[in-house]
Amino acid sequence: MSERLREAFLGQAKSCAILGSPFMERLMTLMAKRLAPGGAVADRLLEWPGDLTSAGQSVPLRTAGSLHGLVLDGEDAGLARVYPPNEASDDALWGEITRAFREHETRLMSWLDLPPQTNEVRRSVALIPAALHLTERFGLPLTLSELGASAGLNLAFDRFALETGAGPRGAAGSPVTLTPEWTGATPPDLPLRIAERAGVDLHPLDPGQPDQALRLLAYLWPDQPDRLRLTRLAMDLATTRPEPGDAAAWLHGRLATPRPGTTHLVYHTVAWQYFPPETQKACTRAIEEAGARATEDAPVAHFSMEADGRGRGAGMTLRIWPDGTEINAGRVDFHGRWIDWRL
Repeated sequence: MSERLREAFLGQAKSCAILGSPFMERLMTLMAKRLAPGGAVADRLLEWPGDLTSAGQSVPLRTAGSLHGLVLDGEDAGLARVYPPNEASDDALWGEITRAFREHETRLMSWLDLPPQTNEVRRSVALIPAALHLTERFGLPLTLSELGASAGLNLAFDRFALETGAGPRGAAGSPVTLTPEWTGATPPDLPLRIAERAGVDLHPLDPGQPDQALRLLAYLWPDQPDRLRLTRLAMDLATTRPEPGDAAAWLHGRLATPRPGTTHLVYHTVAWQYFPPETQKACTRAIEEAGARATEDAPVAHFSMEADGRGRGAGMTLRIWPDGTEINAGRVDFHGRWIDWRL
């Protein structure tokens, strides 16, 4: 095995451990230690060019999602027997994986063509308090524009319930109830009103299509059933399908249309790092130009939940126009397991 591939699998194993998935840590470690030439799937992985990590081609997550898909749709009963919630030795697990590589070669090779795509519903633990802050600040309904929206599940954050240290917020009684470990300030308890919602993604998924719904679930981790449960429930609540396209061109057109009487909230959660530098610059320019045109009756806000290397989890930043105030909103777990809200 190339050292690059070994490091990619081991790096992903470490990330999975930090994010609470012992099974994925184990699976990625087994891949790093045992993957050997022989068969189309293994050979393709071993010969994969370019950046293999999650910052590039995400080869470890492509591999894991391809296998998990076989479990979720019932195509491989043997693999399911060694996947959570079942217990199995390393030898038994690896034996079923190598068999699946052989027996499902055509399907796995096809899945490996596709980049991993998740739509982490629990990231709405950051979106809901940001939206509540803006609702309290301006008293207006919201226009939503999400960049890197995947399947559009987090375009429906107003239909989710959020448990905070001071009681629930959002849509009380929602089947999608988010329960992060909450520290910091308490968001206001106000109804959220959405005037319009839209999103963009280079390759959006439609959870209404069975094959695309399977992909959405397959890239979640097998020993985290709560993520799978919340995602399935969110699919029923999220009815807005993101548009396919480049974020910069889409956002420029979206912000060009004045929407008086609403607060236009542009947001992204762990997506910005995947945009090319020129897309990042163009999006920033479009937001700032819209901010320069903003008024108290048509404010603009930009909420970012992204890795910044400044501490554990992701940083949260909220910038609000017409005054251009930039606020450090705190930090949050990449999968929304905890949040330290500072507004």
